[in-house]
Amino acid sequence: MPNKIVVKIPELLKQRGMSLRELSRLADVRHAALSELSNGKRSNINFAHIEKIADALSISDIREILELVEVGEIE
Repeated sequence: MPNKIVVKIPELLKQRGMSLRELSRLADVRHAALSELSNGKRSNINFAHIEKIADALSISDIREILELVEVGEIE
């Protein structure tokens, strides 16, 4: 089965009780870009954005933000 990268922004925001707009401000990433990432609407990932998200949320392990899953496992 093919794999897909899933960006786990919704889970991270829920865990932290944070809004997408607040993350946008803290990470200095456009709200629209974060929204597209969070909803799986982007086919390309800007790694500078991932780095900024990690810094804003004090994340040191990229696996907290990105996950590689088999397409059949995606809900």
